[in-house]
This record gives sequence, structure tokens and C-alpha cells, in this order.
Amino acid sequence: MEITPLTITFGIFAIFALGGGLGVVLSRNLLHAALYLILSLFGIAGLFITLEAPFLAIVQVLVYIGAISILITITIMVTRRVMGVTDSVNNQWPVAAIGALFTFGAIVFVLVSNFHGRVAAGDVPADMIERIGLAFASPQGYLLPFEVASLLLLAALIGAIVVARE
Repeated sequence: MEITPLTITFGIFAIFALGGGLGVVLSRNLLHAALYLILSLFGIAGLFITLEAPFLAIVQVLVYIGAISILITITIMVTRRVMGVTDSVNNQWPVAAIGALFTFGAIVFVLVSNFHGRVAAGDVPADMIERIGLAFASPQGYLLPFEVASLLLLAALIGAIVVARE
């Protein structure tokens, strides 16, 4: 494999994504975990850029980093219980680690067995963004799941306010 500026950039963004994900899992402070989540999502946006998908990168930044991560961070900061939580001892982490390793192995097995030797798809049609937009806006497309997701986010926001007021 030839090392080019693109592969170096891909590696840097992959490190951001994986390091942020590990930070989310290993951090005991919820606010730090939310900040690691933002770093991981930024790494994913960078991976979209290196894969020549700038629309998905912009959506990643605007929707996930700009909206959901900030909502999670504000929810954590508003909740009073977070500031006084003492560290709890979790005695089940070895079982969870073994389960995670088995799950990771199963995913790797499925990916290797199903996609080994396949080549990437051809060029994306020029009108793909327009077709995606029409699919989101049409009642026969993804309008209902899109609205359900917005209602779930609204319910999460209302729930955060209720928890914060208690």
C-alpha cells in the first residue's frame, strides 16, 4: 500500500474516531464522555470527507455534533445529580468485556466472509442528493421515520427538562 497524503489524513481521522469512541467508553465523567463523543463524531465527518462524501460530512457536523451532542452536553450540565454522583463499582465488567469481544469477532467474521474480494461501487449519479431530498420529503419515502426521529428528540429534550427540575 502506498502512503499518500490521503491515507495519512484518513489515518488521522480514524484515530480521532476510535480514540473518541474509547474515551466515551472509558471515561467516568459524563461531561468528558460527551466531549469525547463530539471528537469521535468529528473523526467520522473527516472520514466522510476523505471518502469524497462532503454532503454526509456536513450533515454529520450539523446534525450530530451541532445538535445531538450539544443537547446531550446541556442535559448533562443541567442535571443536578451528575455533579454529586460518586463512582460506583461495576463488578460485571469482565462479562461485558467478553461479550464485547465475541460481538466484535462476529462482526469481523461477517465482514470478512461477505465482503472479501469485492470492489467499491461505481460513481454516484449526479442527481443523488436531489433524490435523497425527495425521498425525505415525500410521504412514500422517509418522511414518517424522519418525523418519528424528531419526536423522539423532542421527547428526550422534555425528559431532560423534567429530570433537571426534580
